Amino acid sequence: MRAPHICLALAGAMALAACDGEPPAPKPVETDLPQDLSTPASPLPADAAGSAGIGTPMEDRVATLGLLNKRNNSSQDIELKPGESRRIGDIIIRLQACERTAPWEMQRETGAFVQVLVQDRGSEDFRRIFSGWLFKNSPSLNVVEHPIYDVWVKDCAMSFPDDE
Repeated sequence: MRAPHICLALAGAMALAACDGEPPAPKPVETDLPQDLSTPASPLPADAAGSAGIGTPMEDRVATLGLLNKRNNSSQDIELKPGESRRIGDIIIRLQACERTAPWEMQRETGAFVQVLVQDRGSEDFRRIFSGWLFKNSPSLNVVEHPIYDVWVKDCAMSFPDDE
């Protein structure tokens, strides 16, 4: 009686061993675009095109950044326009851009593209320790990692049409 069970088990194991695993993935099928989507969209008006889009032009925006010196526990606010740099002791902060979501958008966010350079003790040169976007409402997405300095976004002053 035991022999048929062993034979069945061996036959099942051999059948499973013969399988390659997963079946091949189906290939995507190309289809034609609907007629109303096949024509290119009309270009944006000249005043809505470009990096400024809607709202305040980039060169007129003002970002407020927070700077904390952990060594002496002092913090201060720094206001910069895009393209400006500010040196405070042995740190340089550069602002390349700042953005804020429009008031009618549901997910509110304020961000700034910042570069941070630090002068090490005994050195005349500055080295870049950070270059990227910092976000006010999501500070953990990108962090300035330095043992002495912390930099974060507080605001981006800009306006939108019909902004109250």
